Amino acid sequence: MDTIAAQRTPPRPPLMVGVTTGLLLLTSLVLVAAALVRWRTLGWPPLVWLAGYGAMSAIRLPHHRRNRRNAIVTRRLGAAEQLVLAAMFATMMLLPLLHLATGLFAFADYPLPAAASVLGAALVPPLLWLFYRSHADLGRNWSPGLELRRDHQLVTRGVYARWRHPMYVAIGLSVVAQPLLIHNAIAGALALPAFAALCLLRVPQEEAMMRERFGADYDAYRARVGWLWPRR
Repeated sequence: MDTIAAQRTPPRPPLMVGVTTGLLLLTSLVLVAAALVRWRTLGWPPLVWLAGYGAMSAIRLPHHRRNRRNAIVTRRLGAAEQLVLAAMFATMMLLPLLHLATGLFAFADYPLPAAASVLGAALVPPLLWLFYRSHADLGRNWSPGLELRRDHQLVTRGVYARWRHPMYVAIGLSVVAQPLLIHNAIAGALALPAFAALCLLRVPQEEAMMRERFGADYDAYRARVGWLWPRR
């Protein structure tokens, strides 16, 4: 879709605004508070995960609040996209927080050596840096869904000069760290297949939207910049 055609589409608000966002935030805060009450039982690795989760939420929230004023002119919200969003929400927020707050999935715990937890903790600082830079460099062009705003820009500066999808790289590092810090097959490891589904189902649609909007400019960007691993 070219820019002129996109601007003729009636603008819509972004995904996840208003009551939905408030309920998610409230649920998250309640579960985090309940988990912190159990800090002695949890041990240090889940507390590192909680700190990383809190930091990622703090990074994203200001951008979410600002960008809800965006006028969305292109949106793709099919069944696959909704399923992927639900899976990521469940495996990266709801299930781990519920387990840490209640111990509900203790039957699915697995043992890991201390070195595995140290590795998971070591991934947290770089993933937080990349998550922050991804949002900062995108600015008003970020959205939680497959959306393009009016006056959407092709961002090729900052971390986007090295990766086409640095935010997914940051989330991928978080997904790898999660089962190393939360030793539970449901609350920790389920994030891995959910993220794989995100990459397989969502990234191709996102790339197609960008090619429709920016044409040859995006093709040239795609040719010189890798999506997962920097080419230079």
